[in-house]
Amino acid sequence: MKHLGLIGFPLSHSFSVKYFREKFSRESIRGYEYRNYPIKSVRELKSLIEEKEDLIGLNVTIPHKEEVMPLLDEIDPEAAEIGAVNTIRIKRTSGKIHLKGYNSDAYGFRESLLPLLGAGHESALVLGTGGASKAVTHVLEQLGIAYQYVSRSPAGDQLHYLDLCYAVIKKHSLIINTTPLGTYPDTSAFPNIPYDLVTSGHILYDLVYNPPETEFLRLGKQKGAKVINGHEMLILQAEKSWEIWNLPDL
Repeated sequence: MKHLGLIGFPLSHSFSVKYFREKFSRESIRGYEYRNYPIKSVRELKSLIEEKEDLIGLNVTIPHKEEVMPLLDEIDPEAAEIGAVNTIRIKRTSGKIHLKGYNSDAYGFRESLLPLLGAGHESALVLGTGGASKAVTHVLEQLGIAYQYVSRSPAGDQLHYLDLCYAVIKKHSLIINTTPLGTYPDTSAFPNIPYDLVTSGHILYDLVYNPPETEFLRLGKQKGAKVINGHEMLILQAEKSWEIWNLPDL
């Protein structure tokens, strides 16, 4: 039996276990099992991999996407450029363990965003500056979309939420929430942007997927904006992770 899993903390509302178990059943994939491994510190990773000898791959979630990188033997160039890893491939050869890190979040975000974009979507506001924002801004740079960070504690040229006036909202027709605000169980929370200035020309993208419609999306939809949650991104990144774990050995 080959084992796969998710590391992070906490993992009480993990998407990955349910998704992969259903995938294995639906596609009649035998010989694999996917589990949660809730570890508070990345220092626990080494002992986990040594103890679970059949572990061949891991997904990585909050708060370990950046902290795990120094523990890896190799990092895929795109993940290194992003500065965050959410997928680890574990190779065992003659008793030696080799860990390679990848980022499938960027793929998931890019492929879920592309169908929504139109000619007017040239500038974005990225709400939040944590690890989740890194894959987002990497994709925006690839697509030639200018972006501006928004933070409650801005640094450098980042904006504060209080700076979001009419001119700023009008210029940035793509607004992406990379913060956990609105995630279950605190579903009443939402980013403090001036929703009255949002129009039908805007796209509001929320990386949160539980609940399916956050307050951020509900308020945007009331103003006629296109809205999308993080569910499709999660599915796409999960499938990319599966592809990475099954890459042929070189």
